[in-house]
Amino acid sequence: QVQLVESGGGSVQAGGSLRLSCAASGYIYSNYCMGWFRQAPGKEREGVAAIYTGDGDTYYADSVKGRFTISQDNAKNTLYLQMNSLKPEDTAMYYCAAGEVLGGLWYEGVDGMDYWGKGTLVTISS
Repeated sequence: QVQLVESGGGSVQAGGSLRLSCAASGYIYSNYCMGWFRQAPGKEREGVAAIYTGDGDTYYADSVKGRFTISQDNAKNTLYLQMNSLKPEDTAMYYCAAGEVLGGLWYEGVDGMDYWGKGTLVTISS
């Protein structure tokens, strides 16, 4: 089975940067998407960014476009999320996820993911 382990979270001031990593192990689908999600207290889990291994296409939530960058290192089976110009509203638990892509839309949000990491906490102070 697939196992995902996040790292890189921490506490930084507004305007700072962090890079999150997600190490994947076990069998990964030949065609799959991987993404980052976040959940703040009292809010629903929301998609932040995702990448499709089929063609490298990416998705970003409007709230993070221009600030966050998702990428993969296939040799290391690792997913990254570079976060710049961080804002207090970015404070949340960040989760790495992976989902099989069989056809149609490659990114379908939370419901399209099959495996989840346990999360890494990101706290941004003003």
